[in-house]
Amino acid sequence: MTWIDSHCHLTSDALFEQVDTVIERGLAAGIERFVTIATDLEDAAKAESLANAHDCVEIVTGIHPHEAEKVSDGWDDSLFEWAKRDHVRAVGEMGLDYHYDFADRAAQQRVFTRQLEIATAVKKPIVIHCREAFEDCLTILSEFPDLPGVVFHCFTGTYVEATSLWERGYWISFTGVITFKRSDELREIVKQCHPERMMIETDSPYLSPEPKRNIRPNEPAHLCYIGECVANVRGESNQACADRLNENTRRFFDLP
Repeated sequence: MTWIDSHCHLTSDALFEQVDTVIERGLAAGIERFVTIATDLEDAAKAESLANAHDCVEIVTGIHPHEAEKVSDGWDDSLFEWAKRDHVRAVGEMGLDYHYDFADRAAQQRVFTRQLEIATAVKKPIVIHCREAFEDCLTILSEFPDLPGVVFHCFTGTYVEATSLWERGYWISFTGVITFKRSDELREIVKQCHPERMMIETDSPYLSPEPKRNIRPNEPAHLCYIGECVANVRGESNQACADRLNENTRRFFDLP
């Protein structure tokens, strides 16, 4: 039985210094592909180096909302060139983060909107980061109806918010948070989620799942605990759940 980690950060400092070992442990744990997410253009170059060295690594490239005030002139032209590459599977992670407000909200919205324009132009799906900014996120997204796919990664919202995403045909990706004792509402969302519009991810090096919650950093090898939680909540066998989630992830990112 194998799994695909639809969202990890292999280029983060916590994982990159031991990345070959992290990938080896992931492969040994049944992770067949690692979708590593670049959070800025410098990160994209590191991600590409990993993909060149490891056939199992796929790339998504974008500007994280935390980085929105740090972009240099011409960043969007550079991102457009990256996004056109066949091996860049999606644009992101992009979006809005009003929890930390590490970047001015107007700057976040401006950079988010420009990335949506780029993704629409290159006909690539997008990976959304949304924290305490749900309504603004949906308002901006509503201006871009031609995107081939939209996934809200690390979804921890309410059932009402999840319903809003399903109604728009968007996807939801779940992390180790679904394994936490306090996450009853989130597990109910997992149970009710459209079976062909869901994925799982570690978001490593963050959010280690139970029973590895005290282990830092998190890594893709722990994805099986998230997948098994999904299977248990939905009353499915681990194999059937893995097969469907993997197929969903291949379809969303157009993976081999």
